[in-house]
Amino acid sequence: MEKLSSSNPAPGVCELRQRIGIIKENIHTAALAGGFDPAAVRLMAVTKTVPAGTINAAIEAGIDLIGENREQSLSGKYDEIRRDGVEIHFIGHLQRNKAARVVKMVDCVQSLDSIALAKELDKQAAAIGKQLQVLVEVNIGQDPNKSGVHPDAGREFVDALRELPSLSVRGLMTILPLECTTLQMEKYFSQIHALYVDIRAQNRDNVCMDCLSMGMSGDYKLAVKHGATMVRLGTVLFR
Repeated sequence: MEKLSSSNPAPGVCELRQRIGIIKENIHTAALAGGFDPAAVRLMAVTKTVPAGTINAAIEAGIDLIGENREQSLSGKYDEIRRDGVEIHFIGHLQRNKAARVVKMVDCVQSLDSIALAKELDKQAAAIGKQLQVLVEVNIGQDPNKSGVHPDAGREFVDALRELPSLSVRGLMTILPLECTTLQMEKYFSQIHALYVDIRAQNRDNVCMDCLSMGMSGDYKLAVKHGATMVRLGTVLFR
């Protein structure tokens, strides 16, 4: 995704409000088609290359959840974002040496993919007296080019996180392999939804499991149809 520029002007509040309305209508239709509650689906604005002014316009237009992929990008505009009533999630691959800075800025890390990272997040959250929400990233397509826990290890991984008191496990996140067919996307979305439901049914202590974050600009309607409770949208919102 390229940065917004004068040749690709940033959308204003009115235009963003219209786009959000269309997206929410699509979410409503897709959720009903899959037999899910449309009201349970949250819309995240992915703002990794979006300047603070445009982020604030999106917040004014109704966005209350934003996602950032890189610590440096978030740090550079964090103080300019109007954060009252807005959640910030980290959704990119996170290196342990950047955990301390990220923990201070975000409400949730969606890209938890190793016990080593989990322990570091727990340590940094405890140091500032914070209860940090986390999602376990699952590499549902077993794509060697993507991060995430192997699907077969998902249950065991969640169990291990219960021993980290400053982390609160809220669910699962996934990113599909590139160039999937519609049938492949449906298969992957169905598989991770089944894993999500299975883990949630265990009623583990310190595991809430109320969030299944899947679906981006190109596939969010299909993700919602298959049980997503959060979709992460950048291009369809800001371009």
